[in-house]
Amino acid sequence: MPEPVPSLAFAPAAADLAEAAQAFLAYLGAERRCSPHTLDSYARDLRQCIAFLSTHLGVAPSLATIDALSPSDVRAFLSARRAANVGSRSLLRQMSALRAFIRYLERNKLAKTEAFAALRTAKVARRLPKPLPAASARALVDPQSRAGDPRPGWVLARDAAVLALLYGAGLRISEALAITRKDAPVGGCDVLTVLGKGRKSRSVPVIAPVQRQIEAYLALCPYPLPPHGPLFIGVKGGPLSPRIIQLAMQQLRGALGLPETASPHALRHSFATHLLGRGGDLRTIQELLGHASLSTTQIYTSVDSTRLLEAYRAAHPRAQ
Repeated sequence: MPEPVPSLAFAPAAADLAEAAQAFLAYLGAERRCSPHTLDSYARDLRQCIAFLSTHLGVAPSLATIDALSPSDVRAFLSARRAANVGSRSLLRQMSALRAFIRYLERNKLAKTEAFAALRTAKVARRLPKPLPAASARALVDPQSRAGDPRPGWVLARDAAVLALLYGAGLRISEALAITRKDAPVGGCDVLTVLGKGRKSRSVPVIAPVQRQIEAYLALCPYPLPPHGPLFIGVKGGPLSPRIIQLAMQQLRGALGLPETASPHALRHSFATHLLGRGGDLRTIQELLGHASLSTTQIYTSVDSTRLLEAYRAAHPRAQ
């Protein structure tokens, strides 16, 4: 099923541009299968550009306005966003969304402009992931690290099982929380099929320690879990919010003396980095992480090289 399209107005756009913007979002949801989060981001990017053009040009923007845009108009938009303290990374993402909209208009013969293509925004240096040391990652997923926590035992077991999936299988938090009860990797099942970004499915192995932690959670969970319902639930029996896991991670971070970079997603980074450090090949890690491009996975080689250099500088007598 296609993802829902956000019901958002595109005022002050003229009717033809507003209709085209809504059709573009419908296309992204139905044919490109973009997530609701992505659709919200694209809608917000379009609204901000439309609002700027309305003020900048003094008219309600229409498809004819898009046709008549010049590079100077786009530069003025970029300057306005910079003045609003928008960072380079966010600006690059917004320009990507606007270019995608322009391409959609051109394919459907609704409008055409070279104004966006004529500009080149500055590239942003890619930030390296910040994985955790193996001992810290193991402590985060160890149920014993939660000793003394006043919350119910089944909640502590649930949190440990979710974090174990992030580190033991390299899942995103959204992927872990989307697992249904019938797909739970328990009872000897050591393979899990997850739905990742772009609604692409992939199979990942689930090691025995992670299976045991999920089984421990299921044994303690006080609620019945329907086969097609979520595997991980909240204290009232509804779907578990990612925010709850983030808060649990924050508490553990303080208890274990870990840096602020120790987030749920850092466990996924740790999964990839530790695999690479133990001799895992990039292609396999790419498949396990669900990366569409190998270049995305290759960033972990930089992380591993950086860690090796840091260890050399700290330990080798000639590096002092």
